[in-house]
Amino acid sequence: MKNTAHTEYLQLESVLIKPVDSAFVSQEKIDQEWNDLHYLEKPDFEVAKEEYKNFEAIFLNKKIKVLHLPENERLSMDSMYCRDASVATDFGVILCRMGKTERRGEPLAQKEFYLKQGIDILGTIEAPGTLEGGDVAWLDERTLAVGHTYRTNRSGIEQLKSMLEPHGVEVFVIELPHYKGPGDVFHLMSIFSPVAEKLAVVYSPLMPIYFRNDLLGRGYELVEVPEEEFESMGCNVLSIGPKKCIMIEGNPVTEQGLRDKGCEIYLYKGEHISIMGGGGPTCLTRPLKRSSNK
Repeated sequence: MKNTAHTEYLQLESVLIKPVDSAFVSQEKIDQEWNDLHYLEKPDFEVAKEEYKNFEAIFLNKKIKVLHLPENERLSMDSMYCRDASVATDFGVILCRMGKTERRGEPLAQKEFYLKQGIDILGTIEAPGTLEGGDVAWLDERTLAVGHTYRTNRSGIEQLKSMLEPHGVEVFVIELPHYKGPGDVFHLMSIFSPVAEKLAVVYSPLMPIYFRNDLLGRGYELVEVPEEEFESMGCNVLSIGPKKCIMIEGNPVTEQGLRDKGCEIYLYKGEHISIMGGGGPTCLTRPLKRSSNK
């Protein structure tokens, strides 16, 4: 039986997360690391724990199986954003190689966890390649979009192709702009979040024209994020089932746009676990198994 699947929007059955206790660990660790990791502000450990408890409760209330990555003293507080270290496919997990050098140890830590859980590993991105999970999103079961960014390079993309093309998967490369430069966290999923079949949240001003036109050609409807909600991660939306969306509080225009398309919205307060570190609900999770049977 497969324990991973490559879809962004079918019913979520199991998800991997790394809670604040295991990632931030302590206020002392936050104090030492937050500035060098380019957080916007310094998170408060106790407030972050409370925010994360409420975030995780959304999954537990929906009877979604939640797997916890353990604390690892070799990793930074960025390891809370566990999507980036691996990619889930129908054929097993692909272990990434992080473009942000401070995060290079995360894929190995996830590998150890996956092996203990009996989760298949399809392959590993090797140097000089880099690939981060935030740059990867499934358009359909045969098409994987991957952003060419400061975090994901050509070698990483070619390695990804070599793993997936033999399985009949097309890897669609999206060339993303410089935007704020190498020090910023700017992934494909910063501007594109699929939430149902042929429905996605997008920030069009930073989308390549060919990618946006391709989505429209595939029949996608697009929920547009306004400029004032981009920095507050209005475009970072996690689907836990078709038209069932988790998003950060404080993006009312995007929220209403999703509701107008018939979506159910589950909000969480993410000032300390999301806004300050630049990682929304997609970044905080590594969805593993999804199914159309629920």
